[in-house]
Amino acid sequence: MSPKTLKAFLATARAALAAPPSKHPVPLHFVVGNESADLDSLCSTLLLAYFRSYPHGSGGDGGPLHIPLCHLPREDLALRPEFGAVLERAAVTPDDVLTLSELPGSGGAAAASAPLRPEDTNWLLVDHNVMTGPLGRAYGGRVAGCVDHHEDEGAVPSRAVPRVIERCGSCMSLVVDQCAGAWARMSSAEEDGDGSATAAATAAATTGGGGGGSAAVDAQLAYLALAPILVDTANLGNADKTTARDESAVAIAEAKLRSRGVAYDRREFFDHVSALKEDISRLSLRDVLRKDYKEWVEEAAAAAAAAEAGARPEVAPLKLGTSSVPQPFAGLVRKAAAAEEEEEEEEEEAEARLVAELEAWAAEKGLDVLAVLTASRAGGEGGAFVRELLVWARTGPEVVRAMRAFATACGAELGLGTWGGGKLDVSGDGDGGSSWRRCWTQARVENSRKQIAPMLREALRGALKERTETM
Repeated sequence: MSPKTLKAFLATARAALAAPPSKHPVPLHFVVGNESADLDSLCSTLLLAYFRSYPHGSGGDGGPLHIPLCHLPREDLALRPEFGAVLERAAVTPDDVLTLSELPGSGGAAAASAPLRPEDTNWLLVDHNVMTGPLGRAYGGRVAGCVDHHEDEGAVPSRAVPRVIERCGSCMSLVVDQCAGAWARMSSAEEDGDGSATAAATAAATTGGGGGGSAAVDAQLAYLALAPILVDTANLGNADKTTARDESAVAIAEAKLRSRGVAYDRREFFDHVSALKEDISRLSLRDVLRKDYKEWVEEAAAAAAAAEAGARPEVAPLKLGTSSVPQPFAGLVRKAAAAEEEEEEEEEEAEARLVAELEAWAAEKGLDVLAVLTASRAGGEGGAFVRELLVWARTGPEVVRAMRAFATACGAELGLGTWGGGKLDVSGDGDGGSSWRRCWTQARVENSRKQIAPMLREALRGALKERTETM
């Protein structure tokens, strides 16, 4: 039996999710990536769900259906043209994937449906190991496993299967490793023997067609696997990120393309997807900040217990929000001005507009701390890779002291230096010391959000402890 195409699999998953409660299996099994919904999370969700549903490599048998849920509302897919380009190589469209808007009771297209009962669901996390946000509040107790490359936060039970937490450049590399056996069985499925399958694979991979057969599906899934790994490791060229696991996963996926006779150029594919990911010229500043956004809520143990019991917690939790942006702060200032401004006064006005946009975003998300992490190439393509970091403590002296402590404890480790002569900085001495902001250059570019967010969260827990002790 020929394997299901990704498009056919997604149609099956959509039908299962849309079915009335009396008609769908219990529990429903979901695969979901993290809240930033970046290329790695989105593609990893699709590939892992596919092979968890068909572990024997066939569309006709296997494990329980796993529904891949993209962790974003449907309208936010438009902010991710790089994902759309990869989906095209996999012979599907953004309309085919499932998002939070299709989750019953979500407030989107499925708003009229009653929310799924937590006990009727199981959740497999990919590219994170703690379920956060509204999904975490509703279904965090139903996590059945994870495949992740971030720091282990100890939330997924040790008995969970799978429970894979390993550092590597891209989570997709771990997904490919987990799925390698099923993928090999699918690739060896019987073909017609007349070359039509390979022709179908080439057509599907180069024109977005939906041809079936293991050759076509191999090509579609290979592109899905390759895109996030190449992007996250800079085409396997970033020595600080690339691991043997990433190299092995790329070799497996590229072997699928070569064996099927698909015309493929790694550099060309990487350049195409990367350019789409980094182009934010058509986005508003708010869209730039929300495109790759992740947040965490830190709360004291007593407050968490009170909330669980339905009581009002005495110590309010603290929220950290982080936006990763593929453009330096100088570019964001220009974007705020909506044009190149050369006069000093006009530049100051643009900086003020950028700060106002940051303030509005932080207020919209209810943040105690906002962090903006930039990554770009100095002078454009081919230039040195650079990072910058802005941290804004907004809601009281304890939070300000916590972020100052972060700067003191982690400044040398991250190689932090004042950006722009301190033009975007706020000392925190006025207004009762309730607001403090620093913008830095970051010399130690090997540290991304994966490393910096835990540092900020640890500092924020210090503020929470201080508040608890003064109650």
